[in-house]
Amino acid sequence: MFQGNAKAKFDETPEAHVRLGIEKGRSELIVRGTLALPHSVKKDVRVAFFAEGSDAEDAKAAGADVVGGLELIEEILKSGKIDFDRCLATPKMMPRVYKISRILNNHGLMPNPKQGSVTKDVMKAVKDAKAGHTKFRMDKTSILHVPLGKMSFPEDALRENVGAFMNALLLAKPAGLKKTSKYAGYVNAFHLCNGKGLSSINTVVI
Repeated sequence: MFQGNAKAKFDETPEAHVRLGIEKGRSELIVRGTLALPHSVKKDVRVAFFAEGSDAEDAKAAGADVVGGLELIEEILKSGKIDFDRCLATPKMMPRVYKISRILNNHGLMPNPKQGSVTKDVMKAVKDAKAGHTKFRMDKTSILHVPLGKMSFPEDALRENVGAFMNALLLAKPAGLKKTSKYAGYVNAFHLCNGKGLSSINTVVI
C-alpha cells in the first residue's frame, strides 16, 4: 500500500487525510463519528459513564473506570478536571450532563447519540469504548485526519483498516448534504500518509 515509503526508525502511524466537499461554516454538516478498527493498537482506555441505579451497576460490571450521576457531574463542575479518555451516558442523564458540556467539549468528550456515546445499551457501550474505538471529526478546513494503525501491521491488516474507515465515513455522511452518489460531493480527496510518503486512493474503488 505505502509501507515501502516508510523510512523512520520508529514504528510510524499511517493516517488517512480526507478533504470533504463541505462548505466552511456549515455547522449542521459537521462530519464526525466513531471508528472500530479491525486491527488496532491496544492501550488502556479510561471510560467514564454517567448513569444511575441499575445502569450504573451495569457500567461498573462492564469495566467502566469512572461511574456516577449527579455527584460526579458536580465534582467535575467544581474541579474542571477530566481523568478519562472516553465519556458515555444514558439518555436519562443527558439533561444533567449538559451542565458540564463546556468542560467536556473542551476535551472532545461530550456524549453524542450519533457517535453511540449516549445509549441504553450500557454493557456494549463500555465494551466498545474499552476496545479503543477511534473518534473522528472534521476540522475547520473540512479535513479529517484519522490514524489507521502502525506501519508494522501486515498490508492486509492496513487495507482492512482503511476499508473500515471508509464505511464509517459513509455512515457519518450528513443527511443535509446533497445526495449524488456515495462519494461525489462528499469526499473530494483521500490520501494515505505515513509522515514521509503520501499516496492518493481512488475512493470509488474502495
